[in-house]
Amino acid sequence: MAAPALTRAPSATAKPAPLQNRRRIAPARIIATVVVSVLAVIWLIPYAWAAVTAFKSETEAAATPLTWFPQSGFTLDAFSKVLSAGNIPLWTWNSLFTSTVITVITLVISALCAYALSRIDFKGKQILMAVIIASIVVPPPVLIIPLFYQMLSMHLIDTYWAVILPQVIAPAMVFVLKKFFDQIPRELEEAAIMDGAGRMRVFLQIVLPLSRPILAAVAIFVFIGAWNNFLWPFIATNESSLLTLPVGLQTIKSAYGIQYAQNMASALLAALPLIIVFLFFQRQIIKGISTTGLAGT
Repeated sequence: MAAPALTRAPSATAKPAPLQNRRRIAPARIIATVVVSVLAVIWLIPYAWAAVTAFKSETEAAATPLTWFPQSGFTLDAFSKVLSAGNIPLWTWNSLFTSTVITVITLVISALCAYALSRIDFKGKQILMAVIIASIVVPPPVLIIPLFYQMLSMHLIDTYWAVILPQVIAPAMVFVLKKFFDQIPRELEEAAIMDGAGRMRVFLQIVLPLSRPILAAVAIFVFIGAWNNFLWPFIATNESSLLTLPVGLQTIKSAYGIQYAQNMASALLAALPLIIVFLFFQRQIIKGISTTGLAGT
């Protein structure tokens, strides 16, 4: 009887086979990186121009031909004039307060509604879902007149609630949260229910902890939308003490025509809090988008 052939074990010093797949996709990655980098630079050019213009004098900002860097050097005159002409701290507080309250209420309403649509079967569920999806495409300016009369009948004009309440309904966020809740295994909830947990306890102790990435992303999107909203706070408030930052900055106008440096300084002051929010929570934003496919909805 012939002895079985002995196979030689691979040597520890043997070099791994070349990764042909990586070599094939490397050129594509390089091209994609170059294209994205070029697009990012093109996208950043207007923002860089706005930032440079804000630090110019009004004479340099309006001078022709246009130049990136002023000959007389950079100055903070535009910022000092904007800060002295309006109550920036109060307007910033109003924006921060209203945007935070809008974000909290929107999260509560949207999460509860999305969970009910995802897990509970009830009569008219499909019709309600169709209405929610259809309301996503309704442009907000269409609702301004009925919302204004509704706030007027409730005697809420020129109050914080007039700014907050019409912005707490976000059909798009309901749809995004429902899409995420549909991906959570039902077995986890069924096991908790068999152990005696109620529907609300399951929602609070199981579903919400598993939904932290999307909840953080939705909260940031809602906060940014509420902070940038100009039209509705402009209509709902007349008192200077209730103005939000985007509305308040628009009231700072000069009698000498367009002041380019001051306009750019106002834009930077309004965008600065959002930039800070993005820098601190960019990981949550990216994770929320990648988890739910929000970019494609």
